Amino acid sequence: MNTRLPAMLVVTALLGGCATFSEDGGSTAVNNALASRGLQQAAPWIRSAGEAERAATETGKLLAQPLTADTAVRVALLNNRGLQARYAELGIAEADLVQAGRLTNPGFGFGRLHRADVVEYERAFIFDLMGLLTMPLRTRVEGERFAATQNRITAEILQVAADTRRAWIRAVAAQQTASYAAQVQSAAEAAAELARRMAAVGNFSKLDQAREQAFYSEATTQLARARQSAVAEREALTRLLGLWGAATAFRLPERLPELPNELPTQLREIADIEGTALAQRLDVQAAARDAEALARNLGLTKATGWFSVLEGKYMRNSESGDPRQTGWEIEMRIPVFDSGSARVARAEHLHRQAVNRAADLAVRARSEVREAWQAWRSSYDIARHYREEVVPLRARISEETLLRYNGMLMSVFELLAESRQQIGAVTEAINAQRDFWLADTTLQFAMTTRSPGMVSAATPQAAATTAARPGH
Repeated sequence: MNTRLPAMLVVTALLGGCATFSEDGGSTAVNNALASRGLQQAAPWIRSAGEAERAATETGKLLAQPLTADTAVRVALLNNRGLQARYAELGIAEADLVQAGRLTNPGFGFGRLHRADVVEYERAFIFDLMGLLTMPLRTRVEGERFAATQNRITAEILQVAADTRRAWIRAVAAQQTASYAAQVQSAAEAAAELARRMAAVGNFSKLDQAREQAFYSEATTQLARARQSAVAEREALTRLLGLWGAATAFRLPERLPELPNELPTQLREIADIEGTALAQRLDVQAAARDAEALARNLGLTKATGWFSVLEGKYMRNSESGDPRQTGWEIEMRIPVFDSGSARVARAEHLHRQAVNRAADLAVRARSEVREAWQAWRSSYDIARHYREEVVPLRARISEETLLRYNGMLMSVFELLAESRQQIGAVTEAINAQRDFWLADTTLQFAMTTRSPGMVSAATPQAAATTAARPGH
């Protein structure tokens, strides 16, 4: 016994120190999850000067051309510092996982007692038996927490990608609207000048001249607002891209992408959409993992509820003039005042809370994806109606009006009045096209990530994390 126990303790201590860090820190699993949810651009975790330099070089190449929605997302994944800060949480979670796979450092005690001419020496090697017994459970709990952190980081990356895509859509639409408003203002200025000249020679009433001047003033105001909106939307995109200095002079396309002629077949049936949401949404998966992790933690708490401290000691004592004394002892806390029932009750309530939260989230996920799908479908129908009906009809009316004006059947100001009607139709068509692409991004996010309203899944994960800590 005297020789086997130290050997056993040494072996177990060595095994407890075998837990190591992975080379990628868990980022490969994150990128695989991103790819499975339609985000083809990798989200690099920049941890060295060389990686930062390569990211800057790639960013420069992407900014040399007008930014598309996809290249804007890629730039955001390379430069968004908030995203890199979230990546650090992955390293923290992995450190906790590695720590859970390592035993508490053994202790060594030494004592010297003196009685008359007799000197007594006591030596003790202290080992945490409770830590050894609960290591598999603790490692599994921290492994679940690490997986939950990977899940959360994946959701954060998809959130940045979706926000960047939406910001790009708004910025391009605002720029397109401002460009059209400049054309409208220029035409209104010419009409107001013509009205002034015709009124000066008596060919136009003061009332009609005032109307043209008022329209010119309104067009000037609308142009100023459109330009300010374009600046604000561009700056919102710039923040997500993580750009500053000369890099903020990036170029955007002049127009939004055209509407698809047909909707994707895989998005036409609402039943398929709900099934995809329940299978892929990260917040639903995170809630399920939380419930499982808390169930395991409940088992750990019940197993250790009576004995919070269990230590083993190998002892080797000597006394002058007597043979050496060797042996071992086990030390445990007696559950006189605290039987652990409060810790068990707390763990049971946390588990029950997580189960109910997961069920509630599944119900809300179904509802949210149905709402997002309906908004996506409606916005497509509206935008297509403007493209195929309203704008062409207004164009035909303008053409007929122009023919009558050329035949001297209508005045120039009747022609201008019709042009003002066309202005509203074109502006609404741009807005409808913008709304469709925004709804398309929101639907994809609602199907694969989490609530479009950004309902955070941090609360259940925090509970699971707290419950997994020593002492809970």
